[in-house]
Amino acid sequence: EFPDLVGADLKASALRLGKNTLMMDEFLEREMRSGKISREQFTDRENNILLHGHCQQRAVASIAPTLFVLNYPKNFTCTEIPSGCCGMAGSFGFEKEHFELSMKVGEMVLFPWVRNAGENDLICASGTSCRHQILDGTGKKAFHPVEILFDSLS
Repeated sequence: EFPDLVGADLKASALRLGKNTLMMDEFLEREMRSGKISREQFTDRENNILLHGHCQQRAVASIAPTLFVLNYPKNFTCTEIPSGCCGMAGSFGFEKEHFELSMKVGEMVLFPWVRNAGENDLICASGTSCRHQILDGTGKKAFHPVEILFDSLS
């Protein structure tokens, strides 16, 4: 969207910048595949991770890099929760008049999956609003992918 927001004199620069702009998990996947980040840099402990994909990420990119990086360390298993939207939709769920509806959306798939997760399973969500919604709807903390990887460094 940035090229559309700047004047014509900056459009070419904005397009060049866009080709070098990555989401964090896309960057990490590239570094892992190139060997700059190795499996040996992570703990050997087992981690079962349940991933809720962020709606915006699904719309403009893909959660495939997130799945890759969270399955990369030895003994990590990351599974996508088939959840669709968490119900928060940006600030929608924070608004008093939409709170009940946002919780109903979360109850459709996401919240039951989180509640049924094993005691040692990690819940992962890259979206800030998604993590808030999961905590509010289930009482369980969800972690950003980078938090999980950082906490797993040896």
